[in-house]
Amino acid sequence: MKTIAVIGAGTMGNGIAHAFAQAGFKVQLIDINETALTKAIATVTENLERLIVKEKITASDKVEALANISTFTTITEGVQNTNLVIEAATENIDLKLKIFKQLDQICPEDTILATNTSSISITQIAAQTSRPEQVIGMHFMNPVPLMKLVEIIAGYNTCKAVIDSIVNLTEKIHKTPVIVNDYPGFIANRILMPMLNEAIETLHTNVAGVQEIDAVMKLGMGHPMGPLELADFIGLDVCLSILEVMYDGFKNPKYAPNTLLVNMVRAGKYGVKTGEGFYDYSQDRKAVTVAAQFS
Repeated sequence: MKTIAVIGAGTMGNGIAHAFAQAGFKVQLIDINETALTKAIATVTENLERLIVKEKITASDKVEALANISTFTTITEGVQNTNLVIEAATENIDLKLKIFKQLDQICPEDTILATNTSSISITQIAAQTSRPEQVIGMHFMNPVPLMKLVEIIAGYNTCKAVIDSIVNLTEKIHKTPVIVNDYPGFIANRILMPMLNEAIETLHTNVAGVQEIDAVMKLGMGHPMGPLELADFIGLDVCLSILEVMYDGFKNPKYAPNTLLVNMVRAGKYGVKTGEGFYDYSQDRKAVTVAAQFS
């Protein structure tokens, strides 16, 4: 594989584009929003410059990586001459099904179709195509340029040759692939999201405040980031979506999203991306007291 298409220029999409471009692959980054593409290139540039400061890459490495990325505003044009398409759009099942149905119609029959979904069934997505054996999950961790793990999720029909190919490709971009089976939440979010949900429940029932809960998990459990801060970083809307997928998939009440989380998302408090969640990001990341009003 030499040319990779990435659909979606948001946080995950630009991170995936960065990882492949830095490893020497040609990347065709696609987003219907031209502004999002401009912002994505600026983000990749900034992240590469950080690596130069840390002496992990050279200035010429940065130039080469940026030269490897081309941008497109239409899927049809952006997926031309690609060996692999990685969908990194919003975690919305209807949108993903629509994208894969379109990809199946316009991509060459030997193109592998991958999704960066963090919880949605690969088998369900693959069913929208005439090539379910060539559909696979590649769940990158955020921030993509720094995090080594990629969950490789095989759908019910994904063939071994495709799995082997994607595992090999993941290693070429200096990531560590871990193969998992297709169940809601896979491994990472099946374990992580109930923990975040329980932290929100602890806040909701007034056991402790935001900073106290995060301090216990950082200082007592050795976590680099507290669960409420991490939820803000992931996006409270994304956390809610993943929990809903898991609750729907397992019908187990332990996956039911806490009502505080639901109400904060309804109020547009998504965390870092909106400037406010459990913390206020418009100033110095102080715990916001307004969270209580959404209880």
